[in-house]
Amino acid sequence: MFRAKYVQQLRERKITDKLLIESLFQKEWVVYAKRPFGGPKQVIEYLGRYTHKVAISNHRLQEVTDMDVAFSYKDYREQGIHKTMRLSHREFVRRFAQHILPLRFVRIRHYGILSSTWKRGKLQALQSELKVKRPESKAKTLLRKCPCCKTGTMITIEVFGRRGPPEKYFMAKQTVPVN
Repeated sequence: MFRAKYVQQLRERKITDKLLIESLFQKEWVVYAKRPFGGPKQVIEYLGRYTHKVAISNHRLQEVTDMDVAFSYKDYREQGIHKTMRLSHREFVRRFAQHILPLRFVRIRHYGILSSTWKRGKLQALQSELKVKRPESKAKTLLRKCPCCKTGTMITIEVFGRRGPPEKYFMAKQTVPVN
């Protein structure tokens, strides 16, 4: 039903690429979508905790002795108060290893138009056919208090919208003659 409604909307928008529409029917669609409990912001925060971090960060490790490992954790059964847990080395490693994914598994996988193959060209072609205009990011000067001293004012000079520094900061490649 979801696929049929999706294709109907494509046709209403005058998408005429028969190859695209036929490819949508080549595989079975499994759609599981429900409203997030707190809204999009909470979903992003939830996913962020699990997608780009290790099982336990170094700052939570409190003590490692010859017998055991002590680390802090939040007990959500008791209103999120911080507690300390001690585990034997063997048990700590066992629990840590449960968070290691098997070979070729990834934490988040995108399907359909968000898959990596679509991101390399097909998505841009579809966006241009649909006349989707991407919002231009406007550089704005942000003022906020210094997080360390809480008195000084920090001025944001540049906000990076994608990974890595802007291209204007790259040094021109220099070729060195080889003798």
